[in-house]
Amino acid sequence: MSRQNRTQLALGILLVLVGVWFIAVRQVPILKPFADLNFDWPFYVIGAGVILLLIGLVTDAPRMAIPAAIVAGVGGILYYQNMSQDWESWNFMWTLIFGFIGVGNILAGLLGDDLRHNFGHGVNLIVISAVLFLIFAMIFNRINILGNYGAAGLLILLGLYVIGRGLMRSRRGG
Repeated sequence: MSRQNRTQLALGILLVLVGVWFIAVRQVPILKPFADLNFDWPFYVIGAGVILLLIGLVTDAPRMAIPAAIVAGVGGILYYQNMSQDWESWNFMWTLIFGFIGVGNILAGLLGDDLRHNFGHGVNLIVISAVLFLIFAMIFNRINILGNYGAAGLLILLGLYVIGRGLMRSRRGG
């Protein structure tokens, strides 16, 4: 499938999903509360991310998915913070930006920009982001899922992951 066909396919799927959502909201009353979202200012940031993605699709620039994912992801963080008034959560939520970059890489690969490379790179960034998020959340006493040694354990696991990736790469000759 050519790059242009993939772009058109992705845009078509997006439009169909939005249309199905609109029909489902009108036909299934229980979905109505989910459609009546409070469009506070963070939704404009999320919308800017969606617009960046659409620009990338229209101009056949799959790498635009990366800034689109970053902007939309930060909009999601701001939405959470605005709704919960938990502004100090930024102490550890900034680590999710690396995961947003990873999601953008995976999307770029799916849209036609070297899927194998971008998928591997994206998954690496998502794993690193998740581990950093948990470590910083534990440091700032926001979560305590692994006890007193959780941050140290996560650092050890992340180190083993990095070592393993390096060994696998050297075996392949890359």
